[in-house]
Amino acid sequence: MIMVSAGLTAVLSACGSTSVSATSAKAAGKTGTAATTPAAHVPGPRVSVRVAGRLPAPVQLPAVAVRGDGLLAMGGLNAADGSVSDIVSVHGSQARVIGHLPVALHDAAATTVGGKTFFFGGGDAGTGSSTILRILPTGATQPAGQLPSGASDVEAATIGTTAYVIGGYTGAVPLRSITALKPGGTAREVAVLPRPLRYAAVATVGNAIIIAGGTSGTTARREIFRFDPATRRVRRIGMLPSPTTHAAGAALNGRFYLIGGRGGILGTQRATILAVDPLTGRAVRAGQLPVPLSDLSAGTLSGHVVVVGGRDPSGRVHDAILDLRPAA
Repeated sequence: MIMVSAGLTAVLSACGSTSVSATSAKAAGKTGTAATTPAAHVPGPRVSVRVAGRLPAPVQLPAVAVRGDGLLAMGGLNAADGSVSDIVSVHGSQARVIGHLPVALHDAAATTVGGKTFFFGGGDAGTGSSTILRILPTGATQPAGQLPSGASDVEAATIGTTAYVIGGYTGAVPLRSITALKPGGTAREVAVLPRPLRYAAVATVGNAIIIAGGTSGTTARREIFRFDPATRRVRRIGMLPSPTTHAAGAALNGRFYLIGGRGGILGTQRATILAVDPLTGRAVRAGQLPVPLSDLSAGTLSGHVVVVGGRDPSGRVHDAILDLRPAA
């Protein structure tokens, strides 16, 4: 908010394997020769990370949404833990401020659906906002609706023509809700999490949303959940190796990646990147950030993940744009 993931057994690693198609099997039966065709290359779970550029200013907990071949990073907290209103466009190594939110907010969520980018909720002065904004290509904003209740500490993801807002915090109580919004429609609750959840890592993988870690109040969690919008069912599919909150979530090559994060207390940031099988919930170590970071955010572009901002164990807020790709 932020940045993967709700839940990141076997992780696919069928690199260089072969398979026999039905047609090849028939040919083999006729000729007595084993006819095989190479299977499609499936990248392994491991990823490499490099610093690709710098943001205009350090930020933690920005709301991130994919826009075309880049990202928008919106709001968040600055190095002095103050809310900011910047709307930053990130393309490759370049990042620039293109607009401002109507008010400075942090711990919000954002996602793009039907080519339109939406910004949900956010907090400041201990209260959660119920406002939904549309972020225009120019960086201008316009009202686009209201959440059922004010909420910060939220996450969002898109499946098809619908955006989903997950969990959050009203300023008084954590939320269990999953709220759906179709552009032009009204936001409404469509499912309930097994427990209240804030600061989870979330991303869409295929036709489901994976939700990993987070807090139920202040205690970091290990659960990995899978939300299937078609059935409106939320079920636990696995457990993280250790309780993790304030991590980023992203999808890449059919897997969920949980990036960084920390335990339940400040100063316990991690550099670990985990890859999670979205069906079985099995999590394996897949890479490492240059430095331990929590409160970072991520978005998936074509064949890679872009990670922005974050906070290290010393409390320093970062301005790095990181590029995460499948390892060679």
